[in-house]
Amino acid sequence: MPDVRLSSPQGKWILLTTVLGSSMALLDSTVVNVALPHIGRDLGADLAALQWTVNAYMVTLAGLILLGGALGDRFGRRRIFVLGVLWFAAASLLCGLAPNAGVLIAARALQGVGGALLTPGSLALIQASFHADDRGRAVGLWSGLGGVGAAVGPFLGGWLVDGAGWRWVFLLNVPLALLCAPIALRHVPESSDERAHTRFDVLGAALCAAALALLTYAL
Repeated sequence: MPDVRLSSPQGKWILLTTVLGSSMALLDSTVVNVALPHIGRDLGADLAALQWTVNAYMVTLAGLILLGGALGDRFGRRRIFVLGVLWFAAASLLCGLAPNAGVLIAARALQGVGGALLTPGSLALIQASFHADDRGRAVGLWSGLGGVGAAVGPFLGGWLVDGAGWRWVFLLNVPLALLCAPIALRHVPESSDERAHTRFDVLGAALCAAALALLTYAL
Protein backbone atom coordinates (compact mmCIF):
# COMPACT_ATOMS: atom_id res chain seq x y z
CA MET A 1 0.00 0.00 0.00
CA PRO A 2 1.59 3.35 -1.02
CA ASP A 3 2.16 5.53 2.03
CA VAL A 4 4.50 8.37 1.02
CA ARG A 5 3.09 11.74 2.04
CA LEU A 6 3.51 14.75 -0.24
CA SER A 7 4.74 16.94 2.62
CA SER A 8 7.59 14.55 3.48
CA PRO A 9 11.11 14.99 2.07
CA GLN A 10 10.75 11.77 0.09
CA GLY A 11 7.45 12.97 -1.35
CA LYS A 12 9.05 16.19 -2.55
CA TRP A 13 11.94 14.27 -4.13
CA ILE A 14 9.50 11.97 -5.94
CA LEU A 15 7.54 14.93 -7.27
CA LEU A 16 10.74 16.69 -8.40
CA THR A 17 11.96 13.57 -10.19
CA THR A 18 8.74 12.91 -12.05
CA VAL A 19 8.37 16.57 -13.06
CA LEU A 20 11.97 16.70 -14.33
CA GLY A 21 11.53 13.52 -16.35
CA SER A 22 8.23 14.40 -17.96
CA SER A 23 9.35 17.99 -18.58
CA MET A 24 12.23 16.79 -20.73
CA ALA A 25 9.81 14.98 -23.02
CA LEU A 26 7.32 17.87 -23.05
CA LEU A 27 9.98 20.49 -23.73
CA ASP A 28 11.33 18.62 -26.72
CA SER A 29 7.87 18.52 -28.27
CA THR A 30 7.73 22.34 -28.30
CA VAL A 31 11.18 23.87 -27.99
CA VAL A 32 12.53 22.32 -31.21
CA ASN A 33 10.06 24.28 -33.34
CA VAL A 34 11.84 27.51 -32.45
CA ALA A 35 15.19 26.10 -33.56
CA LEU A 36 14.07 24.76 -36.95
CA PRO A 37 15.19 27.77 -39.06
CA HIS A 38 18.66 27.65 -37.50
CA ILE A 39 18.85 23.88 -37.94
CA GLY A 40 17.90 24.24 -41.60
CA ARG A 41 20.61 26.82 -42.27
CA ASP A 42 23.31 25.02 -40.30
CA LEU A 43 22.70 21.51 -41.69
CA GLY A 44 21.46 22.52 -45.13
CA ALA A 45 18.12 20.79 -44.45
CA ASP A 46 15.11 21.35 -46.71
CA LEU A 47 11.52 21.74 -45.55
CA ALA A 48 10.80 17.99 -45.65
CA ALA A 49 13.82 17.22 -43.46
CA LEU A 50 12.75 19.87 -40.96
CA GLN A 51 9.24 18.42 -40.85
CA TRP A 52 10.68 15.00 -40.07
CA THR A 53 12.84 16.49 -37.35
CA VAL A 54 9.56 17.12 -35.53
CA ASN A 55 7.54 14.17 -36.80
CA ALA A 56 10.11 11.44 -36.11
CA TYR A 57 9.93 12.23 -32.40
CA MET A 58 6.15 12.37 -32.27
CA VAL A 59 5.66 9.17 -34.27
CA THR A 60 7.81 6.94 -32.05
CA LEU A 61 6.50 8.59 -28.89
CA ALA A 62 2.86 8.06 -29.86
CA GLY A 63 3.40 4.58 -31.28
CA LEU A 64 5.30 3.13 -28.32
CA ILE A 65 3.89 4.94 -25.28
CA LEU A 66 1.44 2.14 -24.38
CA LEU A 67 4.22 -0.42 -24.62
CA GLY A 68 6.37 1.77 -22.34
CA GLY A 69 3.63 1.79 -19.71
CA ALA A 70 3.22 -2.00 -19.94
CA LEU A 71 6.97 -2.54 -19.53
CA GLY A 72 6.92 -0.45 -16.36
CA ASP A 73 4.05 -2.48 -14.92
CA ARG A 74 5.90 -5.73 -15.60
CA PHE A 75 9.57 -4.97 -14.88
CA GLY A 76 9.30 -2.09 -12.40
CA ARG A 77 8.12 1.45 -12.95
CA ARG A 78 11.22 3.10 -11.49
CA ARG A 79 13.54 0.87 -13.52
CA ILE A 80 11.82 1.65 -16.82
CA PHE A 81 11.53 5.35 -15.93
CA VAL A 82 15.27 5.61 -15.25
CA LEU A 83 16.00 3.64 -18.42
CA GLY A 84 13.84 6.09 -20.36
CA VAL A 85 15.59 9.10 -18.82
CA LEU A 86 19.05 7.75 -19.70
CA TRP A 87 17.91 6.68 -23.18
CA PHE A 88 16.44 10.13 -23.76
CA ALA A 89 19.69 11.78 -22.63
CA ALA A 90 21.81 9.60 -24.94
CA ALA A 91 19.51 10.37 -27.89
CA SER A 92 19.60 14.08 -27.00
CA LEU A 93 23.40 14.00 -27.02
CA LEU A 94 23.28 12.40 -30.47
CA CYS A 95 20.87 15.13 -31.62
CA GLY A 96 23.19 17.83 -30.32
CA LEU A 97 26.18 16.33 -32.12
CA ALA A 98 24.36 15.44 -35.36
CA PRO A 99 26.53 16.27 -38.41
CA ASN A 100 23.64 16.21 -40.87
CA ALA A 101 19.85 16.14 -41.11
CA GLY A 102 19.64 12.34 -41.54
CA VAL A 103 21.44 11.67 -38.27
CA LEU A 104 19.33 14.31 -36.52
CA ILE A 105 16.08 12.71 -37.72
CA ALA A 106 17.22 9.24 -36.61
CA ALA A 107 18.27 10.62 -33.21
CA ARG A 108 14.91 12.34 -32.84
CA ALA A 109 13.18 9.00 -33.44
CA LEU A 110 15.34 7.50 -30.69
CA GLN A 111 14.37 10.40 -28.43
CA GLY A 112 10.74 9.44 -28.96
CA VAL A 113 11.50 5.90 -27.77
CA GLY A 114 13.01 7.31 -24.58
CA GLY A 115 10.01 9.59 -24.14
CA ALA A 116 7.67 6.61 -24.51
CA LEU A 117 9.49 4.89 -21.65
CA LEU A 118 9.66 7.79 -19.22
CA THR A 119 6.39 9.67 -19.83
CA PRO A 120 3.91 6.99 -18.64
CA GLY A 121 6.35 6.00 -15.91
CA SER A 122 6.38 9.47 -14.35
CA LEU A 123 2.64 9.45 -13.70
CA ALA A 124 2.63 5.78 -12.71
CA LEU A 125 5.30 6.46 -10.08
CA ILE A 126 3.10 9.12 -8.50
CA GLN A 127 0.10 6.80 -8.46
CA ALA A 128 2.12 3.95 -6.98
CA SER A 129 4.10 5.94 -4.38
CA PHE A 130 1.83 8.51 -2.73
CA HIS A 131 -0.73 7.96 -0.03
CA ALA A 132 -4.29 8.01 -1.34
CA ASP A 133 -5.02 11.26 0.52
CA ASP A 134 -2.17 13.06 -1.28
CA ARG A 135 -2.34 11.39 -4.67
CA GLY A 136 -4.77 13.81 -6.29
CA ARG A 137 -2.77 16.83 -5.17
CA ALA A 138 0.48 15.24 -6.36
CA VAL A 139 -1.00 14.53 -9.80
CA GLY A 140 -2.28 18.11 -9.97
CA LEU A 141 1.13 19.53 -9.13
CA TRP A 142 2.81 17.20 -11.64
CA SER A 143 0.38 18.23 -14.36
CA GLY A 144 0.54 21.95 -13.54
CA LEU A 145 4.33 22.13 -13.31
CA GLY A 146 4.65 20.08 -16.49
CA GLY A 147 2.32 22.50 -18.26
CA VAL A 148 4.42 25.43 -17.11
CA GLY A 149 7.48 23.68 -18.49
CA ALA A 150 5.82 23.15 -21.85
CA ALA A 151 4.74 26.82 -21.97
CA VAL A 152 8.24 28.01 -21.12
CA GLY A 153 9.69 25.81 -23.86
CA PRO A 154 9.46 28.25 -26.79
CA PHE A 155 10.96 31.09 -24.74
CA LEU A 156 13.77 28.87 -23.50
CA GLY A 157 14.35 27.61 -27.03
CA GLY A 158 14.59 31.13 -28.42
CA TRP A 159 17.05 32.14 -25.71
CA LEU A 160 19.25 29.10 -26.31
CA VAL A 161 19.16 29.41 -30.11
CA ASP A 162 20.11 33.10 -30.05
CA GLY A 163 22.79 32.52 -27.42
CA ALA A 164 24.56 29.18 -27.17
CA GLY A 165 23.16 27.80 -30.43
CA TRP A 166 20.45 25.35 -31.52
CA ARG A 167 22.45 22.27 -30.45
CA TRP A 168 21.97 23.26 -26.80
CA VAL A 169 18.23 22.79 -27.23
CA PHE A 170 19.10 19.07 -27.13
CA LEU A 171 22.28 19.08 -25.05
CA LEU A 172 20.45 20.72 -22.14
CA ASN A 173 18.66 17.39 -21.58
CA VAL A 174 21.92 15.66 -20.64
CA PRO A 175 22.55 17.51 -17.32
CA LEU A 176 18.83 17.33 -16.52
CA ALA A 177 18.92 13.55 -16.96
CA LEU A 178 22.10 13.25 -14.88
CA LEU A 179 20.24 15.09 -12.12
CA CYS A 180 16.97 13.17 -12.50
CA ALA A 181 18.23 9.57 -12.65
CA PRO A 182 20.23 9.52 -9.37
CA ILE A 183 17.37 11.18 -7.49
CA ALA A 184 14.98 8.52 -8.81
CA LEU A 185 17.28 5.68 -7.80
CA ARG A 186 17.82 7.12 -4.32
CA HIS A 187 14.39 8.44 -3.35
CA VAL A 188 11.69 6.78 -5.50
CA PRO A 189 10.43 3.38 -4.32
CA GLU A 190 10.22 0.60 -6.88
CA SER A 191 6.78 -0.68 -7.78
CA SER A 192 5.18 -3.01 -10.30
CA ASP A 193 1.87 -4.66 -11.07
CA GLU A 194 1.85 -8.28 -9.89
CA ARG A 195 -1.01 -9.01 -12.28
CA ALA A 196 0.93 -7.79 -15.33
CA HIS A 197 1.91 -11.17 -16.78
CA THR A 198 0.33 -10.90 -20.21
CA ARG A 199 2.36 -11.11 -23.41
CA PHE A 200 3.75 -7.84 -24.78
CA ASP A 201 2.41 -6.88 -28.19
CA VAL A 202 5.78 -5.68 -29.48
CA LEU A 203 4.83 -6.38 -33.09
CA GLY A 204 1.62 -4.39 -32.70
CA ALA A 205 3.48 -1.42 -31.22
CA ALA A 206 6.07 -1.52 -34.01
CA LEU A 207 3.36 -1.76 -36.67
CA CYS A 208 1.50 1.14 -35.06
CA ALA A 209 4.61 3.33 -35.17
CA ALA A 210 5.33 2.28 -38.75
CA ALA A 211 1.73 2.99 -39.80
CA LEU A 212 1.88 6.46 -38.23
CA ALA A 213 5.19 7.15 -39.99
CA LEU A 214 3.88 5.98 -43.38
CA LEU A 215 0.65 7.95 -42.98
CA THR A 216 2.66 11.07 -42.09
CA TYR A 217 4.96 10.48 -45.05
CA ALA A 218 1.98 10.13 -47.41
CA LEU A 219 0.38 13.32 -46.14
